[in-house]
Amino acid sequence: MSEALDEMFLEGEDRMEKAIAQLRREFGQIRSGRANPLILEKVVVEYYGAPTPLRQMAQVSVQEGTTLVISPFDKSIIKEVEKAIIKAEIGITPNSDGSCIRLAFPPLTEERRRETVKDVKKFGESAKVAIRNVRRDMTDDLKKIEKDENLPEDSVKDTQDQIQKLTDKYTGIVDSAVEEKEKEVMTV
Repeated sequence: MSEALDEMFLEGEDRMEKAIAQLRREFGQIRSGRANPLILEKVVVEYYGAPTPLRQMAQVSVQEGTTLVISPFDKSIIKEVEKAIIKAEIGITPNSDGSCIRLAFPPLTEERRRETVKDVKKFGESAKVAIRNVRRDMTDDLKKIEKDENLPEDSVKDTQDQIQKLTDKYTGIVDSAVEEKEKEVMTV
């Protein structure tokens, strides 16, 4: 295989990995009735005039599977942390006792679980579209390389098969991730 083809595969696989990573980040922010610290990723607190991610300025732990406990390293900023959580609209009201903040995740209703599963499937489909776009780009690159290097027809066919196998591999990863998240959401 030529150097250009190797580079094309490396770049393509890297982009597919990024699509999977993005899917997992999106899944981390979906409420499933269980406490998940990733839901706090988008919470930013004004700390001495600088916007600072909450996870850099507080310890976050899970209690009993349904409650997040946020313990800021600097106890004087509890009010600012509460405001930031409310402003981030994560759907849970913070409860403070002066030294830490608790976020209690209520169990999801059956209807809400079904809506959440629809969101999970939508995120999965977006990831598959991203992967198919990478496949299209790789196929376009292959055509350019074929012209530039005058590749034999059977070599081009083999490379197209490899591109499809790579696409199938990553689409399978998306499918199993979606299935896993659906089970997690639907489990009471």
